[in-house]
Amino acid sequence: MERVVLVTGASGGVGLALCQRLLEEDGRIHLCIACRNVQKSEATRDLILATHPAAQVSTVEVDLGSLASILRAARELRCRFQRLDFVYLNAGIMPNPHVNFKALWHGLLTGKVLHMLTTAEGIMTQTDRLNGDGLQEVFATNLFGHFILVRQLQSLLCGNEKPSRLIWTSSSNARESAFSLSDYQHAKGQESYSSSKYATDLTSVVLNRKFNTQGLYSSVVCPGLVMSNMTYRILPVFLWKLLMPIMWLVWLFKQKPEYLDSLAKYHSCTSGLGKCYVEPRKMDVDEDTAEKFYQKLLELEEQTLEKYRDLLD
Repeated sequence: MERVVLVTGASGGVGLALCQRLLEEDGRIHLCIACRNVQKSEATRDLILATHPAAQVSTVEVDLGSLASILRAARELRCRFQRLDFVYLNAGIMPNPHVNFKALWHGLLTGKVLHMLTTAEGIMTQTDRLNGDGLQEVFATNLFGHFILVRQLQSLLCGNEKPSRLIWTSSSNARESAFSLSDYQHAKGQESYSSSKYATDLTSVVLNRKFNTQGLYSSVVCPGLVMSNMTYRILPVFLWKLLMPIMWLVWLFKQKPEYLDSLAKYHSCTSGLGKCYVEPRKMDVDEDTAEKFYQKLLELEEQTLEKYRDLLD
């Protein structure tokens, strides 16, 4: 049977490019694209089929910032598929990004500007807010919504004949200094995106510990500096054209999960001569902190899903 691949945040940017690349690698997959509304889903499907007319492409509507939407989508996917082979957890937001040009200038003077531009350390902040479920919007969309989706799709991901894969879009901006267990939703800070991506790294580590024996493997990737609707507003266009490498996310699609390092993040890189390559880098994560955070996610899951019992099987 063909492999079933689910991609969240598929309507543009990294997600759309990923869908196109996956079909170039294997046109026999069943690609399910997950977008926030029906119009975006159908438009994205038409766009993909224009270049891959023989592809099997289906859609599912899901807003990763809404628990009700996630539960409805998970129920639909459980009815539609018997298994999922790959789930690319790619959807994300970075609301109201601001660049601290004073810090950027300081980086130029101290020789740290390249590190600052590739990690956004010290130069990028965001303004967050509460969503309809009373959760911090960035945390909910980038991490917790995906966590709930995975939990709800466990029956399709575990115990299959071949291993299933979770592939999270993380970031080089995932920094321990932006994350706190006591404020894991980052309600009190201004680096909610960095915090949510570090939380993603922690979550992936624990998922491997708990589910590898059931045939489910989790990896985190950094697609590199990509000009998308999320990042376009941060810096002038001419700077992005100088910085932007070629995305290389599909590399993990070809790898055997048993041989990948669960404590590594796989970075998409481009050499000065334009050669694309993948570089695994050890994640700066403490496994004890990861376990404590995972328990907090389980507690939050129990609290927040209480009012959605009618959507739970």
